[in-house]
Amino acid sequence: MNASDQQVPHRRTVVSYVQRGERMTSGQQRAWDRYWTELGSEISSLPEGPLDATAWFDRDAPLVLEIGSGMGETTAQLAADQPAANHVAIEVYKPGLAQLLLRAETLGVDNLRLLRGDAVVLLREHIEPGALSEVRIFFPDPWPKKRHHKRRLVQPDTVELIASRLVHGGVLHLATDWSQYAEQMLEICTAQGMLRNLHPESPDGWAPRPPWRPVTKFEQRAHEEGRVIHDLLFERV
Repeated sequence: MNASDQQVPHRRTVVSYVQRGERMTSGQQRAWDRYWTELGSEISSLPEGPLDATAWFDRDAPLVLEIGSGMGETTAQLAADQPAANHVAIEVYKPGLAQLLLRAETLGVDNLRLLRGDAVVLLREHIEPGALSEVRIFFPDPWPKKRHHKRRLVQPDTVELIASRLVHGGVLHLATDWSQYAEQMLEICTAQGMLRNLHPESPDGWAPRPPWRPVTKFEQRAHEEGRVIHDLLFERV
């Protein structure tokens, strides 16, 4: 069965995330109380069927999905820098989503919506084939121990599912500071017939670091610790 045909809900036994504490700062709590009902939703609370992004944003525009927005440092800035697109961020960490709401408020962002829950459930049950113009996965949990590699988000079935949800010409953008995970990402994406590498001429297929992707504190720390950042850009064919 192709990913685009997978519509029957089922519970996954292996997920790429862990549940963390939900204690928030006073600023995060204020942002959550003020904006979550309007700008956010739990995946489990979504109506059955495709997400109506046009209604949620009150406009029809290219839809960008970021999986694992963390504390929202990159997410809010990119939404502010790209006002012509509708941006959806999905994350499981509640304080991270609250911090993203706080950052969006500071930047005056109004083209961003937030979802809390499992991105694979979102893609499988609530995103139509060809609905996304771009999917971003920046610095996902590398699960470095070999016995935990099955928890990594970037797996063949997940990439197939993501590719099926991209519009033709849409982009999957990955970034990681773990070299072994980067190699795995490159291998999986290269093997996916619905995708083609946008930088096949570059050494080993890596994309040049896009100047528009903000350098976060996390990425800066990776540089300081000597880890090389790898970007990958693949297009839906």
